[in-house]
Amino acid sequence: MILTTLILGLVLGSTYALLALGLTLQYGIARIMNLAYGELTLVGAFVLVAVFQQLGLSPLIAMILIAPAGYALGWFLYQGMMRPLVKRSGARGRLEVDSILATFGLLFLIQGILLMLFGANFTSISYLDRGVNVLGVSVALNRLIAFGICVVAGGALVLALAKTRWGLIMRAVALTPGSAPLVGIDVNKVARQGFALGTALAVVAGASIAMYQTFSATDGVVFTMKALVIVIMGGVGNVKGALVAGIALGLLETFVATAIDPGLTLAATFAIFLVVLLWRPQGLFGAR
Repeated sequence: MILTTLILGLVLGSTYALLALGLTLQYGIARIMNLAYGELTLVGAFVLVAVFQQLGLSPLIAMILIAPAGYALGWFLYQGMMRPLVKRSGARGRLEVDSILATFGLLFLIQGILLMLFGANFTSISYLDRGVNVLGVSVALNRLIAFGICVVAGGALVLALAKTRWGLIMRAVALTPGSAPLVGIDVNKVARQGFALGTALAVVAGASIAMYQTFSATDGVVFTMKALVIVIMGGVGNVKGALVAGIALGLLETFVATAIDPGLTLAATFAIFLVVLLWRPQGLFGAR
């Protein structure tokens, strides 16, 4: 039972980690708290289901198309909706509040479109759901594929941020946005890239979730809340913290669901969140 919980928890936790990475980039780099993040995740999930059911396209191939489409969507959202808020906020520090209000409205707009197009029923697909033996535990192949996608995407992002000049620029804007222009960094361009990349990660995470979970057009708020919990637990803007907190949350939820009661998973999530918030409000990996 322990091994089963560990393997399934790692699969779920990797998805949570990828989900939280996008929100970490959007807030850490662009300084935008995106309350419509869960709805953007659902966009990726529904698009995957649509191309699989209507076009017969393999989800793995669809994933390759969904990621750049998500980046483009994030780019246009930033330019058309967020950039005016950035200009208006100036140096008054109002961007966080304004972005919360704006994305709160965006949340309902996207949710309404999803309900109109796909309805309110739960959706799922049957794709590579046969069991595979992993250390004596039978795990659905689609879960393992989703796990692999999350590990590759998350690992590539961490390496890019740590080892490349692009990553150095991203980290510079995240840490000192006021000083970055002094060394020739275009903060608006970097913020746009961070928001767009965060949206791409959101839709990829949603597509991964669609491969092995059921979901509906009203589930966006759940994904947003869990992403927020992970971001705050790991330390706002801390990529490695988001990865560790996401995996830890997946392990916790899986343990509670298998050993205690599946109905208590959400309660356990917010219980551990409150403990961390009271004990270490800057997050497990945040600076003191």
